[in-house]
Order: sequence, then C-alpha cells, then structure tokens
Amino acid sequence: QVQLVESGGGLVQPGGSLRLACAASGRTYSRSVMGWFRQAPGKEREFVAARRRSGLTAYYADSVKGRFTISRDNAKNTAYLQMNSLKPEDTAVYHCALATDGLRVGIRPLEYDYWGQGTQVTVSS
Repeated sequence: QVQLVESGGGLVQPGGSLRLACAASGRTYSRSVMGWFRQAPGKEREFVAARRRSGLTAYYADSVKGRFTISRDNAKNTAYLQMNSLKPEDTAVYHCALATDGLRVGIRPLEYDYWGQGTQVTVSS
C-alpha cells in the first residue's frame, strides 16, 4: 500500500509561482512513475507531468511545457511540481499519482495505481 499526500496549493496572482509537494509513504517501487494531474470544475482529469523514479526524463502536457517542472527526491520519497508563470486556466485541484510498474510513462489516469486527495490551486487577481 502507498499513501500520497499533496501540499503547497493556494491562491496566486497570474504570473506567480507555486511549488506543490507530494509525500509518499508505504511500499517503495523501484520502477514507479510519479505523475501530476489536475481537474477543473466540470472538466475531466488531465495529465500535467510525470517522471520515473529512476529516470532523468520528464514528460509534460503541452499546456504547461516550459512553465512547470516535475522533480523527485527519492531519499525523501517526495515529488515536486514547480509551477511558474501561472495563468488563470491553471486553476484546478492538483493530484499526484503513482504507477507502481512504470514500463511506460502513462498520461491516462487509469494507468496510475495510487492517488493523493488533491490540493487546490487558484490563479486569480
């Protein structure tokens, strides 16, 4: 079993920055993939970014490429999402998710096994 807990959400003005954290506890999977998804009211959950536990390559949705950065601190079992140049359309509940056997880096929610409860990010002036 794995537990994921997000933190770092809040209210920020357009152009501002936030850093989300996802702390994982429980079993560790050497080939895991950590992903970030977001869901705005009335919309489907969408992929934001993902990274393997043991990989240097990160994957991003086109809408956040160049603005968001995903990183992992394996010693702390924590993943981060640094969000810069935030826009009102980035407003959503952000969830971290873990795929235990990441043969490929998935961008669909059903490819992930564990989910955090989410943290609200609101971009507004």
